[in-house]
Amino acid sequence: MLQYLNIILDDSSVSYCHYEPGKERRLIALGDLKQGIRFAMMENLMVQLIWPDYDLPPAYLKVIDSIDHFNIRPTADDADVCVVDGWNFETASADVPIVVRTSMQQLFVHEEQLMKVLSQVQRLNVVITDIHTLKNADVIHYRQFLAKMVDGLTALYAEELPPQLNIITDRMQLTGMNNCEAAVNNITLAPNGKFYVCPAFYFENEADCVGDLEYGLDIKNKQLYKLEYAPICRHCDAWQCKRCIWLNRKTTLEVNTPSHEQCVVAHLERNASRELLQNIRKHGTFLPEQEEIKEIDYLDPFDKRDEWQ
Repeated sequence: MLQYLNIILDDSSVSYCHYEPGKERRLIALGDLKQGIRFAMMENLMVQLIWPDYDLPPAYLKVIDSIDHFNIRPTADDADVCVVDGWNFETASADVPIVVRTSMQQLFVHEEQLMKVLSQVQRLNVVITDIHTLKNADVIHYRQFLAKMVDGLTALYAEELPPQLNIITDRMQLTGMNNCEAAVNNITLAPNGKFYVCPAFYFENEADCVGDLEYGLDIKNKQLYKLEYAPICRHCDAWQCKRCIWLNRKTTLEVNTPSHEQCVVAHLERNASRELLQNIRKHGTFLPEQEEIKEIDYLDPFDKRDEWQ
C-alpha cells in the first residue's frame, strides 16, 4: 500500500539515492504542485519534498506550508534529511540525519573523515553510487573498510555515543526487509507533472512514467515490485539492503532481481553488522530482544538457491 508521495520540486533538486539529478533548473508548475498535494491528501499519503539549492517563490512556500511534509534538502536549514555536496559537511548539522553520496573509491579515500563525522552526528547514510561497477578488488577493500568502521563504532558505543551508520547499524535493529519499496509504498511526482516509480526513472527517461495528475497512477504488473514476488530477495536476510528497483532493472532487466554486485555489497554490510553487534554486547546488554545475526558462508543468496526449496 502506498504511504508516501515524493515530489521533485525542480530538475536540479538534490539526489538522495544512486541516480544523478538534472543539471538545469526546471521548477514544477505551481498548479501541478497543488494537484500533487491534493492527490496525496486524497490518497492519505505523506508528502516528501525533494528540494533544489535555491529559494522557491513565496507562492510555492505558501502551498507547501498548507500540508504536513518531510523535507529532503541540500542544507540542514528546515530539513528532515540533509544531503551533503560531495564530502563537504559545512551545510550539515549534527541534529539532522545526513546523506552522503559517494563512489566506492571516494569512500575509501574519505575513511578517516567519515569516522570523524560519525563521532559528531546522530545518523549518517552512505549511498554508494557505483555499486554496479564493483570489481573483485573493491570487494576486498570494502570488507577492510567495513572492518575499520566496526572498530570505530564499537569504541563510540562503548563510550555511550551510539551514532547510526546505515550500512552497518541498520541491520542490527531490523526484523525484516526494509528496502526503498518504490512503487509499493512510495511513488514520485516529477516537475513535468507525471508520476514515476522513483526519481531515478524520471531522470533516466521522462517517457518512462506510470501515470499523471489528470488520469492518476497506472503501474503495470505492480505485483512484480513486491517482496513476495522477488525470487532472490524473499530468501535473504540482508535486510538493510536498499534493493534499488532502478539499479535492479538497469543491471538485470528485472525490477525485482538485484545484480550480483548489489547482493555482495549488502552481505558484506550484513556481516559487518553481525560483528558490531557481537562487539557491543561484550560491553553490556544491547538490543536484548534481537536475535544474533547468523554466520553465513556466502555473499550472494543466489549461490544458495538449491536450499530455497
